[in-house]
Amino acid sequence: MSQHIYIYSPSGAVRDTAAFKRGVKRLRELGHEVEVDEAALKSYRRFAGDDACRVAAIHRAADSGADVALIARGGYGLTRILPSLDYRKIAKAIELGMNFVGMSDFTAFQNAVLAQTASVTWAGPALCEGFGAQPAPDEIMEACFNDLLLRQGEGAGWKQLRTGTSFDSKTIAVSACVTGDGASFVAENCVLWGGNLSVLCGLLGTPYFPQIEGGILFLEDVAEHPYRIERMLTQLLYAGVLARQKVVLMGQFTDYKLTPHDRGFKLSSVFDWLSNQIIAPVVSNLPYGHVPTKVLLPVGAHVDFSLQGRDALIFWG
Repeated sequence: MSQHIYIYSPSGAVRDTAAFKRGVKRLRELGHEVEVDEAALKSYRRFAGDDACRVAAIHRAADSGADVALIARGGYGLTRILPSLDYRKIAKAIELGMNFVGMSDFTAFQNAVLAQTASVTWAGPALCEGFGAQPAPDEIMEACFNDLLLRQGEGAGWKQLRTGTSFDSKTIAVSACVTGDGASFVAENCVLWGGNLSVLCGLLGTPYFPQIEGGILFLEDVAEHPYRIERMLTQLLYAGVLARQKVVLMGQFTDYKLTPHDRGFKLSSVFDWLSNQIIAPVVSNLPYGHVPTKVLLPVGAHVDFSLQGRDALIFWG
């Protein structure tokens, strides 16, 4: 089933034009109509055009009538233009069936749209890192993207990391306290939200940070040392955000280096700490983040979540 996919660049400049071209080619090989925004390959300093250029690109995407508006890449740039976006235009496009898809810096756009309009967008691949990947795009990512296009996606399931390699033993203990059955937990009709931890923390205290009560918060990040991850989680904790959630899902945290100075302080240390700070279950290993294999997640949608032993499931179908 051919779909109209609009490619635009709302954040960082595309430096890897080969990956960009591979991504466009791959989508066309899959039978889709691909429309490339006129400014998709522009460059101004580190950005894909100046602020006005990128705002206009987002608005053109919203006006395009495409089934999917897919970002070319992440980087940085959306936070600084959030006040200039026409949220009514974006919400109208979503109401008419457009799916805005992206990741990383796109977290700023997604949460701003959620805060301003309560509309649903999709956390998923970007063109270059996803469909332009070498030697080939990830099969699971492509399958999830195809499910979105066909309106067939109903949820995502995965296994937590084993006891001893992460914090799931404490997660299960918390779940037992909440549910009374020792190894299971269910949360129903909760708003799914979140994204990149660094970008999300940058929105805290602004009109673009969603005020979600009883939600399911998912987080990921890249190239951030575990102590920085903990520092950002502490910010969300002290701001009262984490205490208001029913579940916290930890995605993939990649591309960081430990040092001898850490003396055993590692990512699992952070997750262990977090699981002792909040009542809500902290669930590990969500297949989403700066990794090839990622599911697509509906940011702002009402979803159900279940945890049975190590098996976790988000369901929105």
